[in-house]
Amino acid sequence: MRFAVAAFATILLCVGVTRAEDLKAFKLTIDGVAVDIDPGDDANVRLPGGKTAKVRLERNDFATFSGGTFSFVHPSGISVTKTDLGDSITQYLAASALGTIVVVQEYGKMNPVSLDQLMLQEMTKESVQAGGTLTQQPTARKLADGRQLTGIKATVKTRTDSADFEIVGFGLADQGLLFITRIGDQDAATEQPMIDKFWETLKVKL
Repeated sequence: MRFAVAAFATILLCVGVTRAEDLKAFKLTIDGVAVDIDPGDDANVRLPGGKTAKVRLERNDFATFSGGTFSFVHPSGISVTKTDLGDSITQYLAASALGTIVVVQEYGKMNPVSLDQLMLQEMTKESVQAGGTLTQQPTARKLADGRQLTGIKATVKTRTDSADFEIVGFGLADQGLLFITRIGDQDAATEQPMIDKFWETLKVKL
């Protein structure tokens, strides 16, 4: 089983005699008039009738991500990346700067519920090989619609830190979903809301 954690960075260098205007992340269009704007920015827009309107673009704290067979809410500042792992397996990853992750793997040809142990081994093998201690126990998650997800919770402890994992799945005869979370114990105070929001809002559409 392949586990892909994708990280993408784009660096844009602009060199010239004079400083170019900074590029904005969004384009806001009102009644056919477009203005470039970043979250938190104010802008004046002159509408076709001659009236000037002041607009502001603000980012919500959370956003909903919808895949083909699931949806969940995540911090809006964190992007969800999509990776094709082959064999009708698609992975969706939301990762914070501190290493807290939420992973959804979508299987189109098999029920992945029994892969929880294999997935845990793949995610923790480096820590265990380095002398870490792995403990685990069965777990279950009941979604808001009553669906029951089953799997394992685990903690891997090293000499300097520890991390908690949860891997649960839901499947039918020839398709299913695997859900994985990881959070470090040192980051729990600030990162736990991301994990909690995921489980509270997770919807399965199978």
